[in-house]
Amino acid sequence: MPSIEKRARNGRMRYYARYRDPSGRQVVKVFDRKVDAEKHLVTIEAAKLTGSYIDPRRAALTLGEWAEQWLASQGHLKPTTKARYDGIVKKQIKPRWGNIKLGDVTHVDIVAWINSLELAPATVRYVHRVLSLILDLAVRDDRIVKNPATGVKMPKVAPTDKRYLTHEQVAALADACGDYRLAVLILAYCGLRWGELAGLRVKRLDLMRRRIEVAEAVTEVRGALAWGTPKNNQRRSVPLPKLLVEDLAAHVAGKAPDDLVFSGRRGGVLRNLNWRRDVFDAAAESVGLSGLTPHELRHTAASLAVSAGANVKAVQKTLGHASAAMTLDVYSGLFDDDLDGVAARLDEQASRVPASNRVPVVYPTPREGKIRIL
Repeated sequence: MPSIEKRARNGRMRYYARYRDPSGRQVVKVFDRKVDAEKHLVTIEAAKLTGSYIDPRRAALTLGEWAEQWLASQGHLKPTTKARYDGIVKKQIKPRWGNIKLGDVTHVDIVAWINSLELAPATVRYVHRVLSLILDLAVRDDRIVKNPATGVKMPKVAPTDKRYLTHEQVAALADACGDYRLAVLILAYCGLRWGELAGLRVKRLDLMRRRIEVAEAVTEVRGALAWGTPKNNQRRSVPLPKLLVEDLAAHVAGKAPDDLVFSGRRGGVLRNLNWRRDVFDAAAESVGLSGLTPHELRHTAASLAVSAGANVKAVQKTLGHASAAMTLDVYSGLFDDDLDGVAARLDEQASRVPASNRVPVVYPTPREGKIRIL
């Protein structure tokens, strides 16, 4: 039976709460006040009855130690994502929580910490997400009862305006990039991510069907190249505009199937930072597009596709988004414009119906009964 023993310790009265855990092991916890000891025993007995009891020894592991175990379990992640998580743990989480026991992490303390972070709102959200994932695993491993990071209010991220290039701007930028003209056009018209473009091999081109098979990608993680599948592990077939087929055929003529379609000046993988420094940034500035990034060409691909009549499902498949909902979240503004076009086309089609074919409609009114409108 649980019990409370009152004993003097170092000149002060302390209360020893004793109970047995589900395995029969006796556990003792000391309190300064009897009421706290009583509350603790009530909580323990209730947890044992409901099956939510947590062994205090499992919650005694520090969050820093547990974070390392959590990182080690993330082998399924892309190298870039894992490196980002590792950086968050080392730079943000460990300095504050590294020596704190899992069982001592409270919701209130997390709220105060989140509010104290002097980081961009999007970064704060990312830091909180990593901490929450770490604590989620602690819940699943029966080290804590619930995740104290749940329900923390996050700072709002102000929406940023996306820059969409016109066909004329794309052509000018491509010409300014010289030997890499074709790479710019593929980014702007096919919507490939940078790693997908850099990892594109000749054998992935089907010029007869005008398709690019996006099956692998290469990323740079702390200076080292990492090969893998595209984001979300989704292989996809991307339509290739006819205007690029002849140039692309000439560009890959004589190359082996496993050769890269695009490579750096000295051969090898085309690296984003080097390419921007040596080619892209100066070219963008020369045509009045200062500050443009290669990723904005992906936004441009979405914009040009929608303006050409593509629906949300087609854009999703082209860009390789996990779902159509994600495509709408990212490019909702583009489809708002498309809805205006739909309304205009409906007006145009409805206006073609002869008046003689219109069905009479009867609208009841309180005072005049029924009025027939032809």
